[in-house]
Amino acid sequence: METSEAVPREEHEAVPQSGALGRWIDRAAIIPAMGLVIAMLILIQEVVLRYAFGRPTIWAHETTVFLCAISFVYGGLLCTARDRHIRVVLVYDVLPPAARRVADILISAICGVSAAAFAWAAWQMVKRAAWRPDGSFHLETSGSAWNPAYPGVLKILLMVALAIMALQFVILTINYARKGVR
Repeated sequence: METSEAVPREEHEAVPQSGALGRWIDRAAIIPAMGLVIAMLILIQEVVLRYAFGRPTIWAHETTVFLCAISFVYGGLLCTARDRHIRVVLVYDVLPPAARRVADILISAICGVSAAAFAWAAWQMVKRAAWRPDGSFHLETSGSAWNPAYPGVLKILLMVALAIMALQFVILTINYARKGVR
């Protein structure tokens, strides 16, 4: 038995180069996934309440949109940890291993800088969505009849996810540079 071969990896798990952060992101993915299941159950309930009983809720739509948005935001983190982000595979797949290593390093570094810039831009949104002009804390609300603070919370979650994504890309850049050919 040869030990020099790479250990096969499932497509649905973090790449080794993503480190402990990537493994944590991969394991925590069950939480937003459960949010999608909860959103589906809420929508089923809403259909029954609306069409069977003529008693729709005022909270179902905004809650399902919020839960789905959380899942989409988390999806970016998960794609980063699993190295499933967008790349031009037509070019990437024909590169020799040494050139792929350089491409992985460059792609991860550029994506890290981009994610950090987007996190900073998200912070600009959070400042307006979480604080009043007088400096007191107040989350932005939806303005609907129910008026939850989902928009403010979602902007904070987006900023945190982008900051974590930037950190994940830094870890990937370092590990691709250190480990050599994958």
